[in-house]
Amino acid sequence: MRRRSLLLAAVPAGLVTLAACGDDKSESSKASASPSPSASTPQPKIVEGPLPAITAGTKFGEKPTVAKGPGEPSKNLAVKTVIPGSGRTIAENDFIQANYLGQIWSTAKVFDNSYDRNRPLVIQLAQGSIIDGWRYAIAGKKVGSRIELAVPPELGYGKSGNPQAGIKGTDTLVFVIDLMDSFNSKSSAQGKPVPQTDAALPKVGTNTDGKAPEITVPKSAPPKKLVSTYVLQGDGDEIKANQTVLCQFKAVVWDGGKTFQQTYGSGRLSQFSLEQMQQAVKGLAEGLTGKKVGSRVLVVVPPELGYGDNPPSGGAVKKGSTLVFSVDILAAM
Repeated sequence: MRRRSLLLAAVPAGLVTLAACGDDKSESSKASASPSPSASTPQPKIVEGPLPAITAGTKFGEKPTVAKGPGEPSKNLAVKTVIPGSGRTIAENDFIQANYLGQIWSTAKVFDNSYDRNRPLVIQLAQGSIIDGWRYAIAGKKVGSRIELAVPPELGYGKSGNPQAGIKGTDTLVFVIDLMDSFNSKSSAQGKPVPQTDAALPKVGTNTDGKAPEITVPKSAPPKKLVSTYVLQGDGDEIKANQTVLCQFKAVVWDGGKTFQQTYGSGRLSQFSLEQMQQAVKGLAEGLTGKKVGSRVLVVVPPELGYGDNPPSGGAVKKGSTLVFSVDILAAM
C-alpha cells in the first residue's frame, strides 16, 4: 500500500473538485487519510533553539541524518533556517512542495520522510490541513530554504500523539524541511508555448499572469475521440496515473463555449488524484496522465469519457456534452 504523509490533518476545505460540479464553487470532499493534530492554536512564541545537529546529508535536497535532541527541548516552537533560499516568500494558505524528514526528539527515531519515497509533499499551508508547527514555522520563509524545527506536542499531534507512528502525546518532534516551491491562486504554468495549428480544436490563451486563459471553441463539430495536447510545455516530470496533481483549470462546454467551472478568480487551486478523477471525468484523468509538470494542457473530453447522460444538475453541462479543459499542472505528488 502506498504510504501517505503523517503531516496531513485533513484535506483542506476550499479545494475545487470536479466530482460533483454544477458551478465553479464546488469543494473537495476527499476523506482525511491521516491523524488530525490538536485543535489550532494561537500564534506561538518562536525561538531559535535548542535543535539537534544535522550530521549527514547537509545539502539542500539530500536526505538528512539528524542527531538526538540535546537535553530537554524548548516548550516553544524552535525554528532555524539552515540554508537560506532566494525564491518567493511563502505566505499562509499557499501550497508548498517540500521534502522533509521527521523524527522524535528524545530517541532520534525517524517516523516519516519523503526522500525515500522520491515524491515531495504538496500541501496547503492552512489551518486544518497541516500540523500547526509547520504552519507557523514555514510562513514567511523563502523557497529554496532548508529549515529545521522542533515542534512541541500542542503544535503537533496533541495529547493523543500518533500511536501508529510511535509518537506519544508528550513527544517533541524534529523536522528538517527542504522548501522546493510554492503556489497560490495567482500561479500559472510557465512552460514554453506550443504552436496551435489544428483549426478543428479550441485555441487556448498562453498568458502566464495567473488570470484565466481565453478558450475559443470552433463552430465545427467536436472530435469524437479524446484529445490531449500541450499549449505550454513544461520541463517537469511526466505525471503517473497514481499521482495527485495541483492545478489551475478552466472548463467549458463545446457547444457555446460557456464556462462551467474554473479555479481562476476563486482564490483557490484544485488538487485531485487521477485515480479518483477516473471515477468523475475519466477523460480528464487520461488526458493528464503522461503530461509534464509545469505545462498547460488542452483536454477535449467526448461525452462517454465525461458525464455522458448523467451531467451535474442545474449547470451548463447537458446530456451528451463534449467538455473542454485548459489545465495548468503546477505540481504532482
